[in-house]
Amino acid sequence: MNDSRVDRVLLVTVIVCLASSATAQTAPSPPAASQNPSPMVEATRSHERLTQRAIGGDTASFVGPGGKPVSVWIPGDARSKESIDLVIHFLGAAWLPEQAVSDLKGPAAVVVNLGAGSGIYDRSFSDATAFDSLLTGITRTISGMTGKPTRIGLITLSGFSAGHGAVRAILRQPRHFDRVSAVLLLDGMHTSYIPEATPLARGGAIDSTNLVALRDFARAAMRGEKRFLVTHSEIFPGTFASTTETADWILTSLGLSRTPVLKWGPRGMQQLSEVRVGRFELLGFAGNAGPDHIDQLHAMPELLARLLKK
Repeated sequence: MNDSRVDRVLLVTVIVCLASSATAQTAPSPPAASQNPSPMVEATRSHERLTQRAIGGDTASFVGPGGKPVSVWIPGDARSKESIDLVIHFLGAAWLPEQAVSDLKGPAAVVVNLGAGSGIYDRSFSDATAFDSLLTGITRTISGMTGKPTRIGLITLSGFSAGHGAVRAILRQPRHFDRVSAVLLLDGMHTSYIPEATPLARGGAIDSTNLVALRDFARAAMRGEKRFLVTHSEIFPGTFASTTETADWILTSLGLSRTPVLKWGPRGMQQLSEVRVGRFELLGFAGNAGPDHIDQLHAMPELLARLLKK
């Protein structure tokens, strides 16, 4: 498994800007690109953005993996409960997943930010005890907030972009795989090519090492044992596998195929394809630029509700 290239560039699609041709003629030659950013500019779809609003409840934090703060939000009625379900989200400003979880009127929201690149998220949870420690910290913090011992109920993992690295690492551990009831991946399921930086069109292959646990979770969701929702854009990094290619690998492994659709999704997104089998869903959306990537995070309220619907 080679995460080094993915570590350096996974978030580039969010912030990349292309220099003008005039500047390029006078500036020193840049180092070789780790990613091939799309030159396309799309201004047709609205790319709506959520705005932060008051959601009530209580917030606290504790020191988690890598010495990074872990944010915890609980709803206002948490004090009356003996157990509380969790949505643990990786990567993103805490208010957004907290707002998405608050709409569900039940679970607590936990947000973990560890830095750039899926590698740091994967490495931070490669030891099975790391997730145990995270759950212990969450339980202790929530109990302190409610003023009484509070147990953890169902666990949903959510990962945006590089944050998916934590999800795949957690699911590689059988006992954590069993403990997690649902997973939401927002335009983040990446992996390397073999040989490195060699796209499929040039004879490369998908490094499936990072995808096996996710495929197995999808299979369990197909049987109705788990819930799993994967979304992806059309962004093509060029030097590591895109979310479209990794989604296709999982579908092929499961003997599934996409159904073409053409309809609007949340935040002005345009859906192009879908797969639904049991409690496994995969949704493909248009767009190969940075705003299309961010759309998927801001669609979290609708997508999380879709994942956890009764």
